[in-house]
Amino acid sequence: MPTYGYARVSSSDQNLTLQVEALTRAGCEVVRSEKVTGTTREGRTELSTLLDFIRAGDILMVTRIDRLARSVADLQDIVRMLKSKGASLKATEQPIDTSTAAGKAFLDMLAVFAEFETNLRRERQMEGIAKAKAQGVYRGRKPTIDVSQVQALKDQGLGASVIAKRLGIGRASVYRVLERQV
Repeated sequence: MPTYGYARVSSSDQNLTLQVEALTRAGCEVVRSEKVTGTTREGRTELSTLLDFIRAGDILMVTRIDRLARSVADLQDIVRMLKSKGASLKATEQPIDTSTAAGKAFLDMLAVFAEFETNLRRERQMEGIAKAKAQGVYRGRKPTIDVSQVQALKDQGLGASVIAKRLGIGRASVYRVLERQV
């Protein structure tokens, strides 16, 4: 049974070394790693590669399930995909092994807590931003769209798609700018 490791950190200033070493010690022949958010599966090319490649009898190993997914739905989708291929999921730091009933139950419990933790962090962040705004400390990020450029191009008779392309912004952003100008 080949064992494949997956390591992930959220930002470029975080280090993957400890995860990669733990997965190698656990017997992973191949370890794929990436620096990308775990709140969605979009943009996680290394994980996609592993999920496409994995076969019956193979094991996907992570150090902890929060390295694999931050939502119950994503985690369940990944586990379902592994199961449909005849593969299983294990973790080095948690008693997770989807080839056993107890391992599956523990996985589901941890997934709920991982999602709960993400939601709490998001709430705390929003509370902190609201407090900073109320104190006049936080004003949000600086605008990246030059409103006068958008308006000037519109005055030249250009449509939203052309304006967006010229300025390298989304068409929806053009519409938002133009709505505020009315």
